[in-house]
Amino acid sequence: MDDLMQIVADDLSDESVRELLRIHLSGMQASSPPDNVFALDLSGLLQPEITVWTCRVKGTAVGCGALKALGDKAGEIKSMRTHPHYLRRGVARRILEHIISVARSRGYEKLSLETGTGPAFEPALKLYQTYGFKFGLPFSTYKLTEFSQFLHLSLD
Repeated sequence: MDDLMQIVADDLSDESVRELLRIHLSGMQASSPPDNVFALDLSGLLQPEITVWTCRVKGTAVGCGALKALGDKAGEIKSMRTHPHYLRRGVARRILEHIISVARSRGYEKLSLETGTGPAFEPALKLYQTYGFKFGLPFSTYKLTEFSQFLHLSLD
């Protein structure tokens, strides 16, 4: 499967991407209390400081992830999602590796992310920790709640 996957910068106009974003928002809303869902919808991902990539198999988006610039030296990973039919096939790993590579090429010193708590988030946490992300304090405009956690990766 790995050699069939292609990571591409995406403009979010393709219906398979929009479906993936709908799945992402639905999953976040199902796993987090309403006031604690910080996932971006389509309009949020179209902000100029955010770059979105999709993992495509035979032209169809099966995973996505985004990188938001937080100034010149840091970035935030946003909207990581794998289509349910492609879980445990290396999609998230490929997207995460790509985002880390882009962040390094931009000269970022740190990557951060906010995610939820509870069993639904355990697979993602395990992936992030495999790549060296460590739990830490809130960043940007986030606030610590019982439903959020923050991970950081030093890129120096």
